[in-house]
Amino acid sequence: MSLPSYPDPSYPGQPAASQDPYGSRQPAPTNGFAVAALVLGLVACLLFWTVLGGLLLGLLAIVFGIVAALRTRQGRAPRRTMAIVGAVFGALGLIGSAIVLVVAISVFDSEEFKNYEDCMDRASGQAAENRCTDDFIDELSN
Repeated sequence: MSLPSYPDPSYPGQPAASQDPYGSRQPAPTNGFAVAALVLGLVACLLFWTVLGGLLLGLLAIVFGIVAALRTRQGRAPRRTMAIVGAVFGALGLIGSAIVLVVAISVFDSEEFKNYEDCMDRASGQAAENRCTDDFIDELSN
C-alpha cells in the first residue's frame, strides 16, 4: 500500500500561496460610531429614569450618531440609517431624562415636600410616618 502523492507546489494548476483560490472579497466596511450610537441610544431610552444614565448616554448617542452620519455622507462608512436611529433614540432618552429631572426638582422644591419633611421629622412612630406619607400623596394629587 502506498501513500497518496500530493501535487508539486510548482504545479501550474495550483494558485500561488498569496492568491485566494475563491476570489476573495474585501470585508464589508463597518461603522463603529453608528453601532455605538444605536447601542447607547437604546440604553439611554431604557435608563432615562436614572437621569444620569439618560442624560449622559443620550448625549453620547447623539454625538456618535452625528459623527457616524457625517462619515457616511463623506462616503467613508456605511450604515447611515443606523446612525440616525441611534441619534434619535439618544435624543429620546435625553428628553425623557430631562423631563424626569424637571419633575423631580419641582416635587422636591415644592411646599408639599417641605411639609412632608417637617411631618416626618416630628413623627414618633411608624403610624405617624404612614400618616405623613398619606397626607403628602393627598396634597400632590390635589
